[in-house]
Amino acid sequence: MTADRRTPTERAMPDRPGMTAGLGLSPTPDGAPRRRLPLLVSILPLLVLLAAVTVGGSAFGLDNALLIASMLLAATVGGLIAVRVGGTWDEIQRAMGARLTDALPVVLILLAIGLLIGSWMLSGTIPLLVVIGIELVDPQYMVLTAFLVTSIMSVASGTSWGSAGTLGVALMGTAAATGAPLAATAGAVVSGAYLGDKISPLSDSTNICALGAGADLYRHIRHLLWTSVPSGLLALAVYAFVGSRLDSDPTAGAGATLDAELRGIFALGWWPLLPVLVVIIGVALRKPPTLTLVASAVAALVIGTTVQPFDVGHAIGAAVNGFDLGMLPTTAGGVLSTEATNLLVRGGILSMAPLIVLLLAAFLMAGTLTVSGAFDTLLQALVGSVRSTYGLIMATLTAGITLIAATSQGTVVALVVGDLFRDAYKRHRLAPENLSRSLEDSVTIVEPLLPWTVSAIYMATTLGVPTLSYLPWAVFCYGGPFFSALIAFTYARTGRGIRHLPEA
Repeated sequence: MTADRRTPTERAMPDRPGMTAGLGLSPTPDGAPRRRLPLLVSILPLLVLLAAVTVGGSAFGLDNALLIASMLLAATVGGLIAVRVGGTWDEIQRAMGARLTDALPVVLILLAIGLLIGSWMLSGTIPLLVVIGIELVDPQYMVLTAFLVTSIMSVASGTSWGSAGTLGVALMGTAAATGAPLAATAGAVVSGAYLGDKISPLSDSTNICALGAGADLYRHIRHLLWTSVPSGLLALAVYAFVGSRLDSDPTAGAGATLDAELRGIFALGWWPLLPVLVVIIGVALRKPPTLTLVASAVAALVIGTTVQPFDVGHAIGAAVNGFDLGMLPTTAGGVLSTEATNLLVRGGILSMAPLIVLLLAAFLMAGTLTVSGAFDTLLQALVGSVRSTYGLIMATLTAGITLIAATSQGTVVALVVGDLFRDAYKRHRLAPENLSRSLEDSVTIVEPLLPWTVSAIYMATTLGVPTLSYLPWAVFCYGGPFFSALIAFTYARTGRGIRHLPEA
């Protein structure tokens, strides 16, 4: 019997042979290799995407419509290149379909979070957390608190999106009421959410990066500390400095008004904390994140229709369309403040529709890059440029950032890049934890910084702050690749931060 010499990624996806196995397509329908594209042609769709986002954002502002249009424009360019080298529409659809299959858990989590946010509004859970924040958190420590609280939540739950969609929403409401800078608070939420997600053994992205590199999970997490600790300390210092520049309570009146409004609408006892308890129990029992979020949402809807002044019709509306002011009882009286309106009107399953459309557009573009062979050209160019440990790590970081920008699918990118570079790390006698850490620092934490990716759009939509506004404050997210590159650059002199394989 012939030995199976395929890589782990290829064995996991037997219908998708070749280096782009995780990207979803064989070279051609008859198995023949495609003509190799010039490097400049391979990156042309990505350049078009970047130009469209930059120029369009300057002229019209950066919103979902522009991002989707830019992605479709880049997909059109990629499709024309694919057709030019012999690709077909059927192949592009198959490549796109392969990504949709891989991304189904992401889509389900998105829908579950939309459901959760609407239901937590109905139950008074998020309003209660905002009231607690207004009463307990000094505005000077708001940004720092946002970073620490979301870090703890993400470590415990293993989900950055869940942390931002629950505690992050409450923290943004508190920041608006107390006069803390919204962009800095949103950046701190994103940083904290991804710090916790990165080092949590419950995180799917952490497990996938370890798997893609062939590293032990807990060795991977310990090795991550070389970049996570300095990035986290840098973030702490920045957020503490931001707080020191604020007045003690610049908008106490706004906070008191929001507190009174929320207390007038909701029964803010202990019952609204039950959905939070459901999440904690689900995490402790290691239940699937989607099921945990849905269970918490169901508990919230029950509380909303029993403890709070809402009926079943309101519950259905909040779950599907999100909470709206038309649900408020007439006893709430008067016109709500801007802070209360911005806090309450959000959530619902349908609120995630733009993100899913963006995901489809991203997968369409990625499908064209796969069919044309552009991915192969890009990755081979990166591998071929490696001459040293520093060059190898920089090539890994570049490959991860390039593919996450092109596909917005972290799971596939981590598997493909990990599979591509694994042998190169072995040849350089580098332990697989170096590769898995480079995957985290280029794929996991860079995605929310690229405005057209699903993670960035999710964070911007959920927190109510555009990506380009929170980006300078997401210190942890760009600290990771910086310190990863710095450790690789200084290793020849310091001998620290890189782990070698034991001598045979």
